[in-house]
Amino acid sequence: MPSYSLKKLIVVAGLVCYSSFTLAAPSHGIAMHGDLKYSSDFTHFDYTNPDAPKGGSVKQWALGTFDSFNSFIIKGTPADGLGLIYDTLTSQSTDEPFSEYGLIAKTIDVADDNSSVTFVLNKNAKFSDGEPVTANDVAFTFKTLTTEGSPVYRIYYGDVKDVVIVDEHTIRFEFKSTKNAELPLIIGQLPVLPEHYWKDKDFNAPTLDKPVGSGPYMLDSYEAGRSITYKRNPNYWGADIPVNKGRYNFDFITYDYYRDTTVSLEAFKAGEYDFRQETSSKNWATSYVGPMFDNGQIIKAEIPHSRPTGMQAFVFNTRRDIFSNPDVRKALSYAFDFEWTNKNLFYSAYARTNSYFSNSEMAAEQPITPQETALLEPFKDQLPSEVFTDVFKAPVYDGSGNNRRELRTALRLLKSAGWELKNGKLLNKETGQAFTFEILLVQKEFERIVAPMLKNLKQMGIEANIRIVDVSQYINRLRDFDFDMVVSSFGQSSSPGNEQREFWGSYNADMKGSRNIIGIKNPVIDALIEKIIEAPSRQELVYRTRALDRVLQWNYYVIPQFHSTSYRIAYKPFFGMPKTRPLYDIGFDTWWVKEPTK
Repeated sequence: MPSYSLKKLIVVAGLVCYSSFTLAAPSHGIAMHGDLKYSSDFTHFDYTNPDAPKGGSVKQWALGTFDSFNSFIIKGTPADGLGLIYDTLTSQSTDEPFSEYGLIAKTIDVADDNSSVTFVLNKNAKFSDGEPVTANDVAFTFKTLTTEGSPVYRIYYGDVKDVVIVDEHTIRFEFKSTKNAELPLIIGQLPVLPEHYWKDKDFNAPTLDKPVGSGPYMLDSYEAGRSITYKRNPNYWGADIPVNKGRYNFDFITYDYYRDTTVSLEAFKAGEYDFRQETSSKNWATSYVGPMFDNGQIIKAEIPHSRPTGMQAFVFNTRRDIFSNPDVRKALSYAFDFEWTNKNLFYSAYARTNSYFSNSEMAAEQPITPQETALLEPFKDQLPSEVFTDVFKAPVYDGSGNNRRELRTALRLLKSAGWELKNGKLLNKETGQAFTFEILLVQKEFERIVAPMLKNLKQMGIEANIRIVDVSQYINRLRDFDFDMVVSSFGQSSSPGNEQREFWGSYNADMKGSRNIIGIKNPVIDALIEKIIEAPSRQELVYRTRALDRVLQWNYYVIPQFHSTSYRIAYKPFFGMPKTRPLYDIGFDTWWVKEPTK
């Protein structure tokens, strides 16, 4: 497990010797591959309106409930919107694949050999209680998150060897390896917490105490479990710096909680809140109609995006014995008839997902290249042969609902894996155990999508049941890996890197609260993740990610579902928004209220 070292966490007075860390010239930003889009004298991102008016109140919706304002631990259910409270060292632009610019950090210095990154903090940076943000706060945050926070942080920041406080406003992170080009950007994503606020508190406990942050908003008021309101900090130190100009324009942002997405949609149509992103194709096709849409009381829009859509899927918990065999997992993939589902339930609104990196150049959707073959050849004896010979495609149906041939294929696979169909039930040949499992859901609306698959599983002799639980119970069961199958998603960026360890790394397969909910323990995948992290160029990153994609695909860890390449949004007409939209985000934080109330 990655460890945090305090050996060099010291304040160095006077002149500091940098002889071991030859730095490039201090920069206002850093790009993963290639050049920065914005020069050092930029005043705002292209997708913002620097003259956007400030003011007004906005309501959004959230699902379930909350019982904590501490989103950094695995206990409790954190409230929505808490990210508005905290600033990070850098801010990522959403019209570049992966570039960051100074936020709390005024400059960024990466060592020539990539052995460290040094951040010089903006001396104007302050917390919401007026206390200055210092290098001590950054060091405290890093130590606290990696020792007391969610296991995600230990994995994500695992390549950091030491943290050195150079002076009050300068901090250096030293790395275990020089090969992780993404690490300086990953450190830049570190939220900064106030040491003075947390020093007398139990960080590892859920809390409803109002937090102190450094971001553009402060917690204003809340009704436990039902609503939470954030107020724009009128004294926010970073309101006019380039990465923030034209953003965070609303005076108040409220999240109202609903137990059910159907109720939340009806509340939106009744005017109870102001903005909604729709994920249900059925709702989009059938429910966003009526007088309020015809007369302009509510505007609906589909906005194409260039964001990788990642993988949404039925996810196996491979820690369960019944799902430990890849042939069994492959057989069960035949139970999901996407073509029938898309036509009859989704109004043909979706595309089938076959790649973990869909809608991006990293997707392994073409025959394997020589570069990928060279990467995978050393592991040939540990890989399915199809990795080298075939392009992965999930089972394809004709949309008629007649899938007898495919189900026969599934039964042959199950038979080869030690299962047999007897009197309509699939039984283990050795133990006589019946093949049964539970699909855990948090959204009742997904029941209609799962139901046809249950019918197909029944034809295989498999008894699968749906269990719908509330948000808090769902989160806790995922943290404890207490499920057979869930519907989940693995989001991807345009520049895959350290987060792949969280998703698929053996190191955290048994770590409660980790994001490796599948339970993958595969040394080939571990090796490929490190290859991705160490990719020396964009082209190499693409090849290495495609190689990982192929190995994930052919191990049948999930049953892929579907994706859309557009955002479906609906909103009240009082919003203004910039003419230029970001490529990789909706950009809601750049919107404003046209005529703010005084």
